[in-house]
Amino acid sequence: MKNRLRYPLGFGLCMFLLLVLAPGFSAAAGKATDPGVRPPKVTPEAERPCARWITDATPIPDAAWVKDLPEAQQKLFCAGAVKFATVDGLHEGLGPTFNFNSCKGCHDFPSTGGSSPGPYPGDGGANTNPQYAFASTQYQAGTNSIPWFVQARGPVREVRFVHADKGKPDGGVHAVFTIRGLEGNTQCSLDQPDFDAQHRKGNMIFRIPTPTFGAGLLEQIEDSTIDANLKSRQARRYGMAKNTRGFSLPIGRLNIVRVGHAHGSENRNGNDGTIARFGWKAQNKSLLVFAGEAYNVEMGISNELFQTERDETPACQFAPVPNDTSNPDRSGLAVLSDVELFAAFMRYLAPPARDAEYPHGASSGAQGEVIFDRIGCSHCHSPSMQTSMQSAVSALRDHDVALYSDLALHHMGYGLADGISQGQAGGDEFRSAPLWGLGQRAFFLHDGRTGDLVEAIRAHASPKGHGYPKSEANPVVSEYFRLSNEDQQHLLDFLRSL
Repeated sequence: MKNRLRYPLGFGLCMFLLLVLAPGFSAAAGKATDPGVRPPKVTPEAERPCARWITDATPIPDAAWVKDLPEAQQKLFCAGAVKFATVDGLHEGLGPTFNFNSCKGCHDFPSTGGSSPGPYPGDGGANTNPQYAFASTQYQAGTNSIPWFVQARGPVREVRFVHADKGKPDGGVHAVFTIRGLEGNTQCSLDQPDFDAQHRKGNMIFRIPTPTFGAGLLEQIEDSTIDANLKSRQARRYGMAKNTRGFSLPIGRLNIVRVGHAHGSENRNGNDGTIARFGWKAQNKSLLVFAGEAYNVEMGISNELFQTERDETPACQFAPVPNDTSNPDRSGLAVLSDVELFAAFMRYLAPPARDAEYPHGASSGAQGEVIFDRIGCSHCHSPSMQTSMQSAVSALRDHDVALYSDLALHHMGYGLADGISQGQAGGDEFRSAPLWGLGQRAFFLHDGRTGDLVEAIRAHASPKGHGYPKSEANPVVSEYFRLSNEDQQHLLDFLRSL
């Protein structure tokens, strides 16, 4: 485990040989460059979609709802957007252990609901990691340190330990901060985990926030559509006319727990036999579960879905448990719990907008899209799927979802393996990350190890080892590095246009 998680020299050498000695590889391949993050377009607060629904002093989040959303859902979306941006403190139930104090703080780039904030051209250094800024200003001296992996210009990160004591599986989130010293609190004396010791043992992995744009559309894709798309891609793998080098395409599978009524079909949720689709390993079924879990795990706030405090030290409790509940004494949308409002916000949040002209004109991006399909990227990153005809919300019904994902799990080899199992996803399996919005992401891969698209592509390749099969992406990565410098650039331009 130590070697696997530390990206040893042997792995780097294998990767070098895999790519450099591959037929058709040339030194020119390194000349294509990532065009970089597309700068966000900030909408003035008065022009933001929720301006007419938010009339008090609350700042209006820079987020837009799905096109043609009915008025009732617009109000619900905006109430959720405000709650999503709200900073919680001790008396709202924050902690005792947590990663940040608001949803927006971790999902704020390029606008509310996105992924981890990060540097982009022309930001003047202003886009500081909010975890870093928080720890730098909110604590009494010496009560919480800033871990080495939380960097001013790096991504927001959560930490998981692969193993617990005596080698037993762990896989759980070990929060970066505690409430010790926060808001003048001297009652709670919880210490942060010893991250340095875990790092020395090679027992620590990272995750960065997944973007939530268009999440309600993903939620409305029927299981049968996801299953049919995967089967059609598998048929393409076996039936397509392979190129002259005869490379084969990945297979993939859906995230399954074989319950009694699932009849052995792939990727099913453990309780109801349906397909899960949210999270790095497609481990969450719905946005409500996703919201409730994140509130409890990332912010330490117990709720009606996750009612138990993650740390029950009596001296560290400052709010009734569960901290967040629905409130029948209120009226209107105020009755709803925070997690219900979070889920509504994500459900109606608009999908990412593409900029076909970025970075080098529509022609380059269009050529890159053809290459994307030709070399096999689209086999796992399916360009689109359709939402259900039966959706209760008309704006989500029969909608073409340009997600660039099959929502299935794929073996990525030990180079990306994190050693964590979630549902049926093994230690090297990850959901094909939806690529829509890629043009405005500052960090890539599950742990945010790079902000460079070329390095992210390179990292998809891995030989077998440490008990894991080779990466399913190996043939496609090899095809990418066989491309001419010009075609590589077209592909990168296409990805950054998304």
